Amino acid sequence: MQPLFSIAGRRRLDQIVQPGVLCVFDFDGTLSPITPLPDDAQLPDEVFQRLLSLSQIAPVGVLTGRSLEDIRHRLGFDPHYLVGNHGMQGLPGWENDSATYYALCRDWVSQLTAGLPADTGVFIEDKTYSLSLHYRSARDPVVAAAQLRELVDLLDPPPRIVDGKFVLNLLPQGAPDKGLALERLIALSACSTVLYVGDDVTDEDAFRINHPGLLSVRIEPHQQSAAEFYLPRRHDIVHLLDNLIERLCADTVGGHACMVQRAGNE
Repeated sequence: MQPLFSIAGRRRLDQIVQPGVLCVFDFDGTLSPITPLPDDAQLPDEVFQRLLSLSQIAPVGVLTGRSLEDIRHRLGFDPHYLVGNHGMQGLPGWENDSATYYALCRDWVSQLTAGLPADTGVFIEDKTYSLSLHYRSARDPVVAAAQLRELVDLLDPPPRIVDGKFVLNLLPQGAPDKGLALERLIALSACSTVLYVGDDVTDEDAFRINHPGLLSVRIEPHQQSAAEFYLPRRHDIVHLLDNLIERLCADTVGGHACMVQRAGNE
């Protein structure tokens, strides 16, 4: 992995960031800081303003593990594409399997509740069609992670387990993931180039898709990540958004959207 704002990274930005580029972002840990409690997450105003400006000059998507019901009120604007539950909500036809995923998660909750560690720092986040088991605030996160893994290994039917930052994400086997979701968004948008930015293991499915016009960026470097480039810190997303807007405005000099953007960021 190389820094995005290196010589090689800037060359890739030159290739990918052209009029019509599809810009897709994860939410937690990418657009918004990670918080001990998922309900506390908010979109910082500096990010909101730039996303709003970007959405006026390029198609913007948000691809998140949160449910659609949860993410909508956190954004404050309507992106062109909004996909929740790691790809299980928001794509055409997603309702076809929703009843199956819903029933499966209700069953998992019932199985997990009895054995959940008696620790207020360990809890289930029920996203309707997937579950997340959080242990960031556990008394001993290492012990809590091991206990949760033992519980999850007993679930019937077994879920697809995706590790995250102090969280275990439980997805129905065969359900869409972020990789499949991103491929479908590219097809829907008919965009030839796409930027995807994420920060966690659940984003690796998107980083790995085989598309010649994809520029994948991870928040914070990781040796085992499939992302092509990285931003050193989450706050660097502001620099990236500014860079995207500047590049796209340069291609639409005098355009109304760019004038609105400049006024909004002054």
